[in-house]
Formats: sequence, structure tokens, C-alpha cells
Amino acid sequence: MTPDTIAQALHDLTQADPDIARALPQVGAPPSRQRERGFPTFFSTIVSQQLSVEAARAIMGRVNAVLPELHAQAVSEIEGQALRDAGLSWRKIEYAKELAEAELAGTFSADGLEHLSDEEVIAAITALRGFGRWSAEIYLMFSLGRPDVFPADDLALRVALGRLKRMDDKPTPKQARQMVEHWAPWKSVGSLFLWHYYRGEPL
Repeated sequence: MTPDTIAQALHDLTQADPDIARALPQVGAPPSRQRERGFPTFFSTIVSQQLSVEAARAIMGRVNAVLPELHAQAVSEIEGQALRDAGLSWRKIEYAKELAEAELAGTFSADGLEHLSDEEVIAAITALRGFGRWSAEIYLMFSLGRPDVFPADDLALRVALGRLKRMDDKPTPKQARQMVEHWAPWKSVGSLFLWHYYRGEPL
């Protein structure tokens, strides 16, 4: 999502939703966010689960030292103990090895996801152990640049939506999805705005 795309989307969203129109001048537009595509991103997603950004970065630094070329064949061939010494748990090593084997067997193709629909991408990613719908939707948004994704399982997103809509409590994932249907075809930018609003909500 480029700054130009975000600007166009926010213009449309302010027309569709008066709460966004009210909040946008208070917090401003969110910055653009993009992630790399492909196998290394899926590997780093496994590493970062349930860890701080700093801890995940440190582990990835050690992984890159033992795997300077991070691809499926290399992950398949490396000893599990080497990954354990880099800081991965044995459970995460299982997930990483299974990801590599799926890529090598052709049952999963990180590079092929860009040719699939949003729902097909979600189905392909969530078929892998260690990846839920949230991880798939984040990949859709930030790696594939899909414009109409709303990861409703994200807690901060729902808290921000509840505040934006002046609710007493945060909505459930199902309620949240229903509440943002009118944001189509720009739900990804709406999500980006909600994360931005969550951090910078005016008092």
C-alpha cells in the first residue's frame, strides 16, 4: 500500500464513514507499511510468534548467520539443533521444517500466492501448521498489497474500532467484520488507519 493508495482510500473512506471523517484530522494518515514476499517472510513469521520485536530480530540475526540463504532447501537440510541454538523452540523448528517440506513438495508455494484470490491465499496459508487466519491476512495486506482485508481477530484493531465507534466495549470479530463492510474495497487501509488511531487516539 503506497502513500498514494492510502490517500485515495482515505478520501473514499471519509465519504463512506463519518467516524473516520471525524478522526482523520485528529490523528492524520497512517504511514505506508510493506513487507517482503516469499518463503523468508513465512519463516520469520514463525520465529516472531509470541515474541517481542526485539527478541525476534535477535533470533533472525542468528538464523541468518547460519543460513545466509534462507530458502526451503536450506531449512530442510539444516540440523534442528542449529536452529535451536539460534533461539527457536523445538515447536517452531517443527513448523519451519514442515513449511520447507511443503514448499519443496509443491503442496505450498510462497511465490505462487500472488496469483490466488484472497480466500485462496488464506486457505493455502492456514493449511500450514503454525499459521492462523490472522497471519494469512497480514501477509495478504502487507506482502501482497491486497486492498480489502480486515484481520478481525486482531485485538488492537477491535479495541480501536470500538473507540472510533464510541462503543462501551470492543466488538467481537464477527461484529467487527459486519461493522466495516461499508469500507469495501478499502478495508486494508481502514485497518491501517485503526492501528494508527489505536496508538494516537486523542484524549
